[in-house]
Amino acid sequence: MLFRRNTLVGAAICWLLLAAAAEPSVAQTAYTASDAEEVPLRMEIRTQLDFSRATTGGSGSGGISIDPTSGDKRVVGDIIDLGGSALVGSAVLTGAPGRLVKVDIPLTIRMTSAGGGAIEITNLRTNLPPQPKLDAFGSLEFSFGGDLVIKGSVAGTFRGRIPITAEYE
Repeated sequence: MLFRRNTLVGAAICWLLLAAAAEPSVAQTAYTASDAEEVPLRMEIRTQLDFSRATTGGSGSGGISIDPTSGDKRVVGDIIDLGGSALVGSAVLTGAPGRLVKVDIPLTIRMTSAGGGAIEITNLRTNLPPQPKLDAFGSLEFSFGGDLVIKGSVAGTFRGRIPITAEYE
């Protein structure tokens, strides 16, 4: 059995903002069952995961959580929300119709600033069902979110990488 694997590594940028780089757009196409082994699995990041803008108060510890299903933003601890829109990340997979796929996203990534500060995004998660499957057109859209964790007083634009991997089951 032939397996196709697609890895997309997104660059993360943060003033408390996370961004994932996108591949070129892929048009929806109908395929026959005999094409299944020949159709490569592709991934496109459509929306950046964006925690909006925030600052820390007295203790400088807290976080921002973005739920991948509802898009709700929750601020906890000593974090002051400076406004702006928070967005879940979204991606689309395209490939052979009806095929099961496996999507891997790390649980945690570390982001650093040019000034040496560090923050983490933990509990990275998607809204995918337990056995994700491409639809009749060979497409599957999903969202991803996580928890931005800030410990201590840090400032700056933070950068990191989120490797998202997808392959046929």
